[in-house]
This record gives sequence, structure tokens and C-alpha cells, in this order.
Amino acid sequence: ARPGNRFWALLAETGLTPRRLAPAEDALLPGLGLGLTDLAQGVAGQDADIPPGAYAPARLAALVAQIAPRALAFTSLTAARLALGCPRLGAGRLGTDPRFGATLLWALPSPSGLARSHFSADPWHALAAWKRSLA
Repeated sequence: ARPGNRFWALLAETGLTPRRLAPAEDALLPGLGLGLTDLAQGVAGQDADIPPGAYAPARLAALVAQIAPRALAFTSLTAARLALGCPRLGAGRLGTDPRFGATLLWALPSPSGLARSHFSADPWHALAAWKRSLA
């Protein structure tokens, strides 16, 4: 993530991680009940820079079927909309989708600095509250 991206700060701010982790500490996430993957593997950058053909929702659905997480959170509304085929999808708790089994889906606003003008951390906090309620 670029310096203006709030991803790691949001994980700590919401309590999903006990402190702000550095990107190099991502191996600690599974021990906290979190995991990371990309909907578009092999490419990086802003949503507008990623070719539509790079998104692989079927690969993600297969990974979710294999791991069976309780929840899957997209950290980009664009990625969630592409993966779920819902162009007007809003942020927050989405429910389930047959392609992802019983996994609860969440769409979170992008923490990218480019999205800051219309960013809300509320869905991130809602996800964290839901995760805490499982304990």
C-alpha cells in the first residue's frame, strides 16, 4: 500500500489488530483470525489501473470454498462489485452469496488515499464489532 493508504492503520484503529502492523508483518494476520488475498493477482495499483480481465472471482470463490472463512471483506467497492456482479453495491454487511457458500460477505470502502474525499470508516468498524461478537 502506498503511504496515503490507511489499510494498516484501519486494522489497528478498529481493533482488528492489537496495534498498527507494518506490511512486512502480514504473516501475523492468520494468528489474529485474518487473512489477505487479492481478487486480481499479479497486478497492483489503483482500481482504474487494473484491467477488468485481471479480476478472478472464480479463483476467489474456489479459495473461499477451500478455507471456509466466516467472513470475506472486500477492501474496495469496485472489487466487491466486480466479484459479485452488482454494479450498484454499497458498503457494509452484504449477507451471503451462493458462490461463496456460508461465508458472510462485507464490502468496505477503499482505504486508498485517492478515495479519502468520500471515505467512511463506519463499515470497517462494523466489521470489527461483528468479529468481536464472535468471541
